[in-house]
Amino acid sequence: MFTGIIEEMGSVRSLRRSGGSARLTLSASRVLAGTILGDSICVNGVCLTVVEMSASEFSADVAVETLKVTNLGDLTPGSNVNLERALQLSARIGGHLVSGHVDAVGRLRERREEGNGWRVLFDAPDAVLRYVIKKGSIAIDGISLTVADLDPAGFSVAMIPHTAKLTTLGHKKAGDTVNLEADIIGKYVERLLGGRAEGGVSLELLKKSGFA
Repeated sequence: MFTGIIEEMGSVRSLRRSGGSARLTLSASRVLAGTILGDSICVNGVCLTVVEMSASEFSADVAVETLKVTNLGDLTPGSNVNLERALQLSARIGGHLVSGHVDAVGRLRERREEGNGWRVLFDAPDAVLRYVIKKGSIAIDGISLTVADLDPAGFSVAMIPHTAKLTTLGHKKAGDTVNLEADIIGKYVERLLGGRAEGGVSLELLKKSGFA
C-alpha cells in the first residue's frame, strides 16, 4: 500500500524483455534507504517487487499482465519515473490509499496555465471514470491528486508548481500516456452494494446505505 506522495524521481537504466515479461532496472537513491530484497516500490503507480539492488539502483520483474494494463512497457533508458516506498503504518497519509494496482492507461489531453499552476485534463476509459467523483482522489502515475472536474471523456486536476517540479507530471505533454488507479474505497463500496439492488450502485442506494 502507498500514499501517492512521490519520494523521488528515478531514471530507467534498462528494460529487458523475455518471454512476454520484462526486467526493469532503475537508478534511485532515497527510496533505497532501508529497502531490502522483496520490498515493494511503486514505479509510476505500479507496485513492483525489488529482486536485485545495489547502492544506486534496483531491479524488478514486470509480469505479462502488468505490461498489458500499464505503460511501463513504453519506458526507455533515460526515462524518468515516479518512485515511492511502501507505506509504514506509523507514517502520515498525506495523499490517499494507493494500492499500486493500475486500472487502466489514460492520456493527457490538455495542459493550460491556471493561476500559479496548471489545469491538466486527461482522457480516461469508463472502467476508471465510473469511480471518479469531483473532489475525490485519483492516482496518476502514482501521484495522489484531487479531481477538479469531470466531463464525458475524462477529468481534470490542478497541478501546483511543487508537483510539476518533483514528479514526471511536470514533463508530460498532450498525447502522453499515464497510469490511472481509481480510489480503492469506491471499488469496495461498489462490490459490497452492487449485489443488493438490481442495477448496481446509485446515489439513492448510497443514501439508503448511509454512504451519502
